[in-house]
Amino acid sequence: MENWGNLVHLFVTVFLSNFAALVVNLAIADVTMEAVCPGKDECSLAIYLTGFQQAIAGLGSVVIMPLIGNMSDAYGRKALLTIPMTLSIIPLAILAWERTTNFFYAYYVLKTITAMVCEGGVLCISLGYLADSVTEGKRVSAFGVLAGVVSGASLCSTFAARLLSTAQIFQVAAAVSIAAAVYMRIFLKDLTPQTNVLEEPILKPETDRDQVGCESLREIDFFKQIPSPKDIIHLLKSSTTFSVAAFVAFFNSLAEAGVQAFLMYYLKARFQFRKNQFADIWLITYIGATVSNMIFMPILGPLIGEEILLSVGLFAGFLNMLLYSLAWSSWVPYVSAWLSVFLFLASPSIRCIVSKQVGPCEQGIAQGCLLGIASFANVISPLIYSPLSALFLSERAPFNFPGFSILCIGLAWFIGFILSIVIKIIPLMPKDREVNRGLNRNTCSAPTLA
Repeated sequence: MENWGNLVHLFVTVFLSNFAALVVNLAIADVTMEAVCPGKDECSLAIYLTGFQQAIAGLGSVVIMPLIGNMSDAYGRKALLTIPMTLSIIPLAILAWERTTNFFYAYYVLKTITAMVCEGGVLCISLGYLADSVTEGKRVSAFGVLAGVVSGASLCSTFAARLLSTAQIFQVAAAVSIAAAVYMRIFLKDLTPQTNVLEEPILKPETDRDQVGCESLREIDFFKQIPSPKDIIHLLKSSTTFSVAAFVAFFNSLAEAGVQAFLMYYLKARFQFRKNQFADIWLITYIGATVSNMIFMPILGPLIGEEILLSVGLFAGFLNMLLYSLAWSSWVPYVSAWLSVFLFLASPSIRCIVSKQVGPCEQGIAQGCLLGIASFANVISPLIYSPLSALFLSERAPFNFPGFSILCIGLAWFIGFILSIVIKIIPLMPKDREVNRGLNRNTCSAPTLA
């Protein structure tokens, strides 16, 4: 794999950043419940607060993700990566200091604001960096390894959360988040996208056809770099594959957001699960995710194609939620968690498909648009699942089916599966094109978003 030294530093940075962000996930439900509904196992207010935070953060990310992706194309991946990695430290430090009600609400407000940049920003820029570093034919394996690193961070953070107390979890998260930012600034090197003269950006304007080099984006006024809805629509319509992949990404993200926000509340109400039981479930989940992304995807991707892996992952997500919703005993969620071996193939497959539809100077904005769509799904998800979860986990449920909202999450994956069947990858250039072979290395035209 090309630029292996740089990629190792990228993987370490992503690992540390995701470890810090994810290690708190298993404890945050208990912290939220103790802050707003002390002594209770069911709390509608906690569900609505979680949904509101997710919606506001997602709404901001819809605008910020394409912007930060476009700016990383212009100013470099490393410079833009510094922003989300620095901001992510602040809310973690608050709960590392204290977890009383007042400190929780301070964390809640700052987390809502910083999540607009942090939750998708690191991944968006990392995907652009990865696309800069490897040729198109090897990209599915590289994206799989990156997803495997994220899954590995999730696995290690879950194991750590199983061993640490709640107070120690937030202290460790804050320390690791600081270490990730420092490591990235010291060791990660910025790269210049390399391409040949046959490639032209999709969003290349008429007024700038004489400009060359992705660096020319830096000369454009900042506000003109903010992608307009027209720019986003033009990019999404650049190919049928891109358009369908965008719809699949929306339904996949809709389901993922529902799982992350409401599954633990469902298990807590249904089986009285707490931090240690959550940790066991996520430990199994991330073991499967790590195996699938680090082993299955690099091996199977080049053989059967990422579009097949995408369909498999989406259908596995539907089956996973079906089992959770019908869980009749406390051991069923543990069995269902093993379906994550296939479930986590979906997201990196979508990103790889989209990466092949744009040129080197538009990797950042393409991944940013994709994450913007995911963020929009994060806005819609709580509007759908918060009322459903609160209703069916309460005594006011119209019928006795506590897992109904979880089944509805699975239906979003099933719709994505149906759409994924029609995806046919048509790369921007032939698959055997090597973008790093050095043909006129500095001739990448600038995609101005004016």
